[in-house]
Amino acid sequence: MKLQSNSAAEIIASNEDLVSEILLLVPAKSLVRFKCVSKRWLSIISGTHFSRRHARLHANSKVSGVFLRRTPSEHQFLPLGADSLSGCPFKCLDFVLDPAGLKILQSCNGLLLCCSFRKIGWQRNYYVFNPTTRQYVMLPHLGGASSCVTTVYGVSLALDPSKSSHYDVVCVRSTVESAYFYQIEIYSSRDREWRLSGSPFVAPFDMVFDNGVFWNGGVHWISPTGASLCFDVKKEQFGTMPRLPISANRGSRRFRYFGESRGHMHFFEIYGSRTAQFKIFELEKDYSGWFVKYHVELDSIVRAFPEMVLDYMDPGYTNYYAFVMLHLVREGYNEESLLLVHLPGKILTYNVGDKTFRKLYEIPADQSKGYGSLQYGWLDAYEFTETLAPV
Repeated sequence: MKLQSNSAAEIIASNEDLVSEILLLVPAKSLVRFKCVSKRWLSIISGTHFSRRHARLHANSKVSGVFLRRTPSEHQFLPLGADSLSGCPFKCLDFVLDPAGLKILQSCNGLLLCCSFRKIGWQRNYYVFNPTTRQYVMLPHLGGASSCVTTVYGVSLALDPSKSSHYDVVCVRSTVESAYFYQIEIYSSRDREWRLSGSPFVAPFDMVFDNGVFWNGGVHWISPTGASLCFDVKKEQFGTMPRLPISANRGSRRFRYFGESRGHMHFFEIYGSRTAQFKIFELEKDYSGWFVKYHVELDSIVRAFPEMVLDYMDPGYTNYYAFVMLHLVREGYNEESLLLVHLPGKILTYNVGDKTFRKLYEIPADQSKGYGSLQYGWLDAYEFTETLAPV
């Protein structure tokens, strides 16, 4: 019986197609380790065809964790599950030696869009980096599709592994013809080059292009006053978004969140210094409108952590609640979603379903900025999902 078992194992091991099909079912983090099993496994797992199939098969994997930007180039990784990578995938962006240093611009379904800092005498470089495999690619310098020097207003990464293993990078830049017009350039990982997309366009005067959010096949931008814009990457055309669910009293707004998680677009704002309750909105897939997805009540957190209540001499700021929502993580259909809540000195996970919370991370004293201070904002959090998606 033992000889038959060994014989069956040898037959399976010698069949590369069968081994590939089995390995496709293994999570990405384990496959990175399995590269050491044998040269054959290394060859299979490292193959581009296998990586693309695996990324597509596991397109809806759970969120592994969140990177927090401590400094422009240093990051703290917060794992969100027991099955996440052991240890931090990285603390510093050292995958390439760029003389100007690197920072993260955006995360998108397991890949990171990074760029070098501005430095006199150096042209800014853009990179797409996979923290799971440690693979990266430096994009061709912008301007290749145009011979004129222009200003880059924003660069966004677009990857939907459920539809394609290829990604696009969307750049919004100025035009030479007019200061009131913008131009789209697109880099495709399939073609490995930048190209112009469409004609110059006009956007709302206060549109912010450097915080684009990829969702539902398009890159989305919003402005401080509530204007919005979306660009369908495949069709290469602009579309409209329903009006953002914002209050008419924008002057009392103390926080805004606009982000995506596992195929869901979320938006919410918090008004007033004494507010500990708010609504989280989700955008319909057909863009028909926003609807209330969650009602959040942080009163239990306020009672448990009185240090988030700051008493100032000015009566107008008495009982000011010191907190920031870092990120909203969507879980599976039968699991509740989590809010990452930053209080002075700590970060909590708040279950928006059963209203429970737990401490996720205690900020070291040497990183604290003093009593009542907050180190991070929602633009400092980058969702991370393990993937073999090639760059």
